[in-house]
Amino acid sequence: MNSIWEGSGNVNALDVLRAMQREPDSLAAYFEEVASAPRDLRLQRLVDGLKKEIVDPDGIEFRARGLVEHMAVALQASLMLRFGEPAAAELFCASRLNGESGHMFGVLPRGHDVKSMIERHRPRLDSQ
Repeated sequence: MNSIWEGSGNVNALDVLRAMQREPDSLAAYFEEVASAPRDLRLQRLVDGLKKEIVDPDGIEFRARGLVEHMAVALQASLMLRFGEPAAAELFCASRLNGESGHMFGVLPRGHDVKSMIERHRPRLDSQ
């Protein structure tokens, strides 16, 4: 039985580290994928920070979970910027990359058009 420290999130994060070490091309492919997004300074700051974190071997196993979390957020932001509705992509980047939100899902920064996103997902009742 695994301890809390060796929970599935930590095991997955350590697996990502091992994959990056065994297959360096996978890391290059990851950064190429993230870089295919339209230019966004917030995303670029995160990616620059990731690159510095990855090359620093000191305590990388201890930092693995946070590192992999940031990698996932960077990929999500890249996908949102490329394929998402612009207002939704902006809100995602503002809330996840700018530190304008809390740590709980649904805590969003002020001043963004959330009404249009709510309406977009509201079921339409056709009058028949």
